[in-house]
Amino acid sequence: MDFDVELRFQEVLKELEEQFGGGMDVQAILFLIGVNELGIGYKDFSKSEKTDLLHVAICTLLEPHGYYEFEGRDKENWPHFKLLKKLPPLKDREQQHLIKEAIIDYMEANEYVSKKSMG
Repeated sequence: MDFDVELRFQEVLKELEEQFGGGMDVQAILFLIGVNELGIGYKDFSKSEKTDLLHVAICTLLEPHGYYEFEGRDKENWPHFKLLKKLPPLKDREQQHLIKEAIIDYMEANEYVSKKSMG
């Protein structure tokens, strides 16, 4: 795993834990991104809605990389995406790297965390 990405991810994690409390991991961050993209704030989500929120987060994160395209929202305001290209077969470490890098990009682009120069 790219050391700079892992280091920056830990910085992002620390900033998020200051805002939301400890125990944050990739899954928790994906949930927060999904809730944010849904745009209705926090509520008690069903198990199936939680799964959908994770899917929304993944699609949102991978959209800038050309894997998904936002299509619009349904009558309940849930975002929908179209798959543009399949992800190549990735080893677990490579998948984690891609997701962490995409989380960093998302958090910085939306100014949810401060940008830090690496180097």
